[in-house]
Amino acid sequence: MSLPQAIKDRLNDDYNIVIDNESPVSGGSINHAYRISTNEGDLFIKYNSGVPDDFFKKEADGLRLLASASTELRIPDVIASQAPAGTSPGFLVIEFIETGRRGNPKEFGSALAGLHQTEAETFGLEENNYIGSLPQSNNEHQDWPTFFSEERIKPQLKTAVNAGKMDPSVLNHWDRMSAKLNDLLPKTTPRLIHGDLWSGNYLYDSNGRAVLIDPAVYYGHPEMDLAFSKMFGGFSPDFYSGYESASPLENGFEERVPIYNLYPLLVHVNLFGGHYIKQAESVLGKFS
Repeated sequence: MSLPQAIKDRLNDDYNIVIDNESPVSGGSINHAYRISTNEGDLFIKYNSGVPDDFFKKEADGLRLLASASTELRIPDVIASQAPAGTSPGFLVIEFIETGRRGNPKEFGSALAGLHQTEAETFGLEENNYIGSLPQSNNEHQDWPTFFSEERIKPQLKTAVNAGKMDPSVLNHWDRMSAKLNDLLPKTTPRLIHGDLWSGNYLYDSNGRAVLIDPAVYYGHPEMDLAFSKMFGGFSPDFYSGYESASPLENGFEERVPIYNLYPLLVHVNLFGGHYIKQAESVLGKFS
C-alpha cells in the first residue's frame, strides 16, 4: 500500500512539499502512517478517510499547546493538518524524529513535572478534542471533581450504556462514587496534561530526549497523567523518581490510581469491550 496520490497532490499544491520517497511505519491502530522524504526533509504523515473533519486539527492544536509550555520535553513540529476532502483522506504531517535506543527516564519524569506546572484558570479546554478515536468533552469547570465526573466519566458511561456494553445500573454506581470525590481526590489548580500518557505515546529521540506524541490535552489534575502511565504495566521506576524529585506527590496516590484510570478503562470499554467492562465495573463497585 502506498501513500494516496490525492494526499501527495494536496501537499504539493497547498504546502509546496514534494515527496521523493515513502515508507510505511507503525502509526497505531487508528491511522495509516508513513515516513516521507521530501524537499523539506524527512517528515511523518498519518492519514485516515474515516475521521471527523477536525480530527487531525485537534491533534495538531494539542501538539502546539504542549510545545508552548517550553519544557525539556520534545514536541514534534506541526507541518500541516487537513480534513478529508473528496478522494483525499484527512492527514497530519509533523517532523520525523529519529528514535534512539536509550533515553533517560529520570529526566523524562522531571520534564513531565515541568509540563504540569503550566496552569490555567479553569479545568478543561476552550475546545473539545479526541482521545484515541473517541470524542473528548472539555467543557470548563471551576473544580476538579466536577470536571472529572461531568466531562470524563459520565460521557463514557452513557456511551457504554447506550451501546449495550454496560448495564444502566452503572450510572447509579457512579452517582454514589462521584459524591465522594471531594474526599477521595486532592485539590489542585488546573494544570496542562498530555491526557493519554501510555507507553505508545512517547519515545526517545537520538539524543535520549523524551518526545511526546498523540496528545489528548486539557487542563486537569497532574495525577491523571501519572495514573495513566501505570495502566499497562507502568514506566521505569526512574521515571517516577524523576517526577517526584521535581514535584513530590501527595500521600495516597497509589490508592487513587484506580479512580483516575476509570476514565481510560471506560474509553477502552467503548473502543474494545471485552475484559475492560469487568475491570470498570470492579472499580465502580469498590468505590461506590
